[in-house]
Amino acid sequence: MQADHRARLREAASRLADVGGSALLVAPSSDLRYLIGYEPMPLERPTVLVIGAGGDVALVVPELERPLAEAAPAAEALDLVPWRDDEDPYALIASRAQGGGTVFVGDRIWGSHVLGLQRVLPGAAWARATSIVGAMRARKDDAELDALRRAAAAADAALGDLLSEPLAGRTEQAVAATLGDLLVAHGHDTADFMIVASGPNAASPHHVAADRVIRAGDGVVIDFGGSVEGYFSDTTRTVVVGDAGEPLRTVHAVVAEAQRAATAAVRPGVEIETIDKAARAVIDAAGFGDRFIHRTGHGIGLEVHEPPYAVTGDRTVLEPGMTFSVEPGIYLEGELGVRIEDIVAVTDDGVEPLNTRSRDLVVVD
Repeated sequence: MQADHRARLREAASRLADVGGSALLVAPSSDLRYLIGYEPMPLERPTVLVIGAGGDVALVVPELERPLAEAAPAAEALDLVPWRDDEDPYALIASRAQGGGTVFVGDRIWGSHVLGLQRVLPGAAWARATSIVGAMRARKDDAELDALRRAAAAADAALGDLLSEPLAGRTEQAVAATLGDLLVAHGHDTADFMIVASGPNAASPHHVAADRVIRAGDGVVIDFGGSVEGYFSDTTRTVVVGDAGEPLRTVHAVVAEAQRAATAAVRPGVEIETIDKAARAVIDAAGFGDRFIHRTGHGIGLEVHEPPYAVTGDRTVLEPGMTFSVEPGIYLEGELGVRIEDIVAVTDDGVEPLNTRSRDLVVVD
């Protein structure tokens, strides 16, 4: 994917100036990849991108990683500042941070590096860079949306293949392994997580696939995803092996209605907490409010979970190009769980669900 890193760096500097910041510091992370196309392994030797409010950009990098940094897509748009092990890298970073004021620092940075920076910038105030880089990443461009669409379509196809074969008699772990292989076969670069939670295990939203054998009558929550060109899929469907009992049918119907209501609420100009409230109103009215134990959704892109978040208190105003999950759930401990999840994109006048598989309670063998 071709990205205009120069434009991203200019926008980051402009946003920094708008909020009166003196510097933006970004360590190896998805933020760094987004801004300059470079994401080395985070180590005890700090690599830090320094963006000044005036537009100056430097990458302070260990000398032994200089050749890698020189090959970064945006290398020509920044000043490369290598340092050796007998030098103080934090002093080099501070020399590029334009003195005092407020320093915005990315979330993905070692605590030891923050302490080192605070030592050499004693007069600075500190703030999270999410308000700058997170806000930029939240609104996807056409190429990013295309990658997310392809990731969602591939995940839908992988799930279709999985459900074409019997689940009964197989362990959760075996089903998860097959699903990971199918994701890659359908075009994913990586298969990053496969939640397969059957029967009572489905009441744990982040259940780790175990050696439990799936059997007739089980509801099975299947939540999985991976990346295509660095952009993630994340989808969930709940299926049943054989005949579904009344409790599972009832709960599934409520979750499906909540998911429809939340998706229908997505449009430009509304606060994202509205999406959470729409799903929660349906589940509360059905008497399961205390069993909906997580937020309705999370932003997605270069990370599976990134801002904004569909939760009460997040008042981010939706804009075209924002992408996030819509995934209400109900969990009855010791009995069952149901979750239905799509990735959606905000359009100019509404919403585009990127996942298209049926949200009905599918019966499988």
